[in-house]
Amino acid sequence: MTREELMKLSKKELKNRAADLGKKAQAFSGQELTDAMDEMRLIGEILDEIKIREELAAAAAAAGAADPEEGAEEPGAGEGSQEPKNQERAKRGKTLKDGRAVSFKGKTLTGIKDTLSTASGVVMPKHTSPDISPTFNNVSSLIDRVKTVPLVGGESYQRPFVVSYGDGAGSTAESADYNTSEPTFGYADIVREKITAYAEEPEEMVKLPDADYDGVVEESVTRAIKRYASRQILVGPGGTGKFRGIFHNPAKAADDIIDRSTDITTITAIDDGTLDEIIYSFGGDEDVEDVAVLILNKKDLKKFAKLRDKQGRKVYTIVNHGNTGTIDEVPFIINSACGEVGGTAESYTMAYGPLSNYEVAIFSDIDAQKSTEYKFKQGQIAYKASVFMGGNVVAKNGFIRVKNPAAAG
Repeated sequence: MTREELMKLSKKELKNRAADLGKKAQAFSGQELTDAMDEMRLIGEILDEIKIREELAAAAAAAGAADPEEGAEEPGAGEGSQEPKNQERAKRGKTLKDGRAVSFKGKTLTGIKDTLSTASGVVMPKHTSPDISPTFNNVSSLIDRVKTVPLVGGESYQRPFVVSYGDGAGSTAESADYNTSEPTFGYADIVREKITAYAEEPEEMVKLPDADYDGVVEESVTRAIKRYASRQILVGPGGTGKFRGIFHNPAKAADDIIDRSTDITTITAIDDGTLDEIIYSFGGDEDVEDVAVLILNKKDLKKFAKLRDKQGRKVYTIVNHGNTGTIDEVPFIINSACGEVGGTAESYTMAYGPLSNYEVAIFSDIDAQKSTEYKFKQGQIAYKASVFMGGNVVAKNGFIRVKNPAAAG
């Protein structure tokens, strides 16, 4: 039914129509289901308008006490024949006549609060959406793609890895000693870092109609923790109680998990050979890794996308899926912690490797709390969240890194 047809129905008929649509919806599909949803929404809007008009009428009747000189009766006369609302209005009218104050129920104002007045003075209903439109995503999916290890209650975590398998095999003369070919091992230490987030909101936010402002504020503190951890996977500075990021270099080169001498420092601009340079620089001498992911800044992804050959055709085929996608079928993840190629000298711009080569240890659950007592006097509601976690590269040369060259001179 159209809006015009629905407007002709009574309140009871509208409710019956809504109930009938609800029963039939199980058998609907495609356009029929879409039409039913549209009609149900129209019915809801019309019922809201009816409710507002009823409240406005009640408010107007309650505020405008009957003139006691027109048909006024002596106290007690005919009270049994009056409706309860009329009795209440008559009493308020007499009270006003006697010069005393009266009070009206708070709901007489609620109908007016949710209305809009036009230039012509016509009062029209104002509707509030039950949801809140989100802004752009600010959390890289990198945190969801690396390997996580739950270690609730732990203090630290050590992951052993193979540095080399040994390459000492060779020919041996009879009765001579065997050639030594022992594997070499290393260890990646992961220490716990306390990550916290805090937010406040005025208590009035909770009382706003329909939309869950309170839920958005509460979610934002845990979202902030996730954003921080996702960035630290790349730029964690290392040291006591800190993430050790992919771009982190220990104080001593001998302690490198990613050998800093393998960093690619020859890329000064993105061109048709950039992706090949990164892919074929990574891994061992005997194979090309096929499960690796490129981590980069959105600005550099844009440069890949804009690159054209002499015929004006795109050099790279890019498929976007929000925070992830592929460049010529090579998976990528966007993370704003990456620098920009051609930007700040000696800054890291990209990393390429299997994401399983980085581990995040979760040393505690996320503890999220809400308090209405901390700033009770100011009417503020406080939210806080905390978690203990840490991370480190857990494979020797687990990633190849792209680094801007040093400044000239």
